[in-house]
Amino acid sequence: MTLHNWWLFTGAVFLLCGTPGPNMLHILSRSVEMGLKRSVAAMAGCLLALVLVLTASAAGVTTLLLAVPGAFDVLRYAGVAYLIYLGIKAWRSNGAPIDVAEGELPRTLSLRALFRGGFAIGISNPKLILFAAAFFPQFVDPAFPKPPQFALLVVTFAVLESFWYGVYALGGRSLAGYLERPAVKRLFNRATGVIFIGFGLALLRTRHS
Repeated sequence: MTLHNWWLFTGAVFLLCGTPGPNMLHILSRSVEMGLKRSVAAMAGCLLALVLVLTASAAGVTTLLLAVPGAFDVLRYAGVAYLIYLGIKAWRSNGAPIDVAEGELPRTLSLRALFRGGFAIGISNPKLILFAAAFFPQFVDPAFPKPPQFALLVVTFAVLESFWYGVYALGGRSLAGYLERPAVKRLFNRATGVIFIGFGLALLRTRHS
């Protein structure tokens, strides 16, 4: 892979990862609810899902998945259902004030549960599979061995994604200070719910050729 191609890929992915999506919104909301430290478990879940999907795509599993009749639709509908479920759950959350003190973070969810939630968000988005299948090959030089090039692209993507997770988590930590009032917290929950449902409906419209 040429350095020029790698820089093009890095710039495109940097902007892509920074765009608000299900993963970033999930990290933001977990940081607000649980605090910066505990949101790291959710970040790890999202990141593992992303790396697995990208690696599977690079290994050719994407082609197989898209070739099997109905496989993509099953994954797509599962993702839609999960995102809409999260949206309804967020909408119905109460407006209890958040304790933003560093030593008084909520403990209602275990780190394992936070990790599982992040992983479910990341793995239930088939758009990532389509993106990897269509986007990655454009930056791979066929004159050189493909596995090292795909590995570099996956690692680059994961590093940039992690950077934006940190940005969103820090933003959530700062935002938490403004959400101590129940009315404001309720508004935030409902806005989050609407956005998640919007992601789900957008995913419902996803098609592959």
